Amino acid sequence: MPVMPGISTLESVFMILIFIFGFGSSTGWILEVFFRRFISTNNPERKWINPGFLIGPCLPIYGFGLLALFLVSLVPDLSVQSGRTLTWKGVVAAIIIMGVLMTLIEYLAGIIFIKRLKLKLWDYSDMKGNIQGVICPQFSLIWTVLGALYYFFIQPYILKMVEWLYDNVGFIFFIGIYFGILIVDIGYSFNIAAKIKKYASENAIIVKYEEFKGIIIRYNEEHDIKNRFFNAFRSTLTIKEFLDEYMDKISSVGKTLGRTAEEKIEKVKDMILNDHKD
Repeated sequence: MPVMPGISTLESVFMILIFIFGFGSSTGWILEVFFRRFISTNNPERKWINPGFLIGPCLPIYGFGLLALFLVSLVPDLSVQSGRTLTWKGVVAAIIIMGVLMTLIEYLAGIIFIKRLKLKLWDYSDMKGNIQGVICPQFSLIWTVLGALYYFFIQPYILKMVEWLYDNVGFIFFIGIYFGILIVDIGYSFNIAAKIKKYASENAIIVKYEEFKGIIIRYNEEHDIKNRFFNAFRSTLTIKEFLDEYMDKISSVGKTLGRTAEEKIEKVKDMILNDHKD
């Protein structure tokens, strides 16, 4: 990576990496907003939804993902920009590595939030072949396709952006502002997460983040309270009161499933008894 004028090699590398991280985080947020608005089956009402854990337009998991893709693209034996003639095996290996890395990042992020904060940020439990509801083959395929798109089409533009940053060191000031706002956002969001974790630990549950936010949004709509796109947690009730409602919801679902299971067992028993009578 190039050394920026007046900045040491280590500082230059750090600035480039956080620039790519920030760009990936915000670009990924935009992709998720449009995915949830027009494609996701979990949004049948086609509402604009602010995705992710943070309040602002940032999804760090995409930032880490873009960083992983960028670093893989720098490996000479895997990069189409290295000037070397790559075999089809090298190309396939690079794309597979990118897909695996993206899946690994998704898995680690999901598990960390579940284990440490009792939060499930996304849920693939209904998808075939899923692992702990955190990753699934379908989305791993999507990450691999995105990796291929990056490999063949996006990587040259990322490299041009790095070159542009090299020629416009003053832009680092705006990167600093971006990360300053991001740090405040992280602090605020983790404060909310701490309240959720305390409640979840006391009640031995895992809170599905999007479902919980949905309860708040529906409450605001029912009570003519303006929903805030960038802060869904603003309402007239406290986080604990909404968590109580969430707890009631999952408890009622559990009871319904229990009754359904009991009914199925009774039907099986009746069938067996009827067969013996016949």
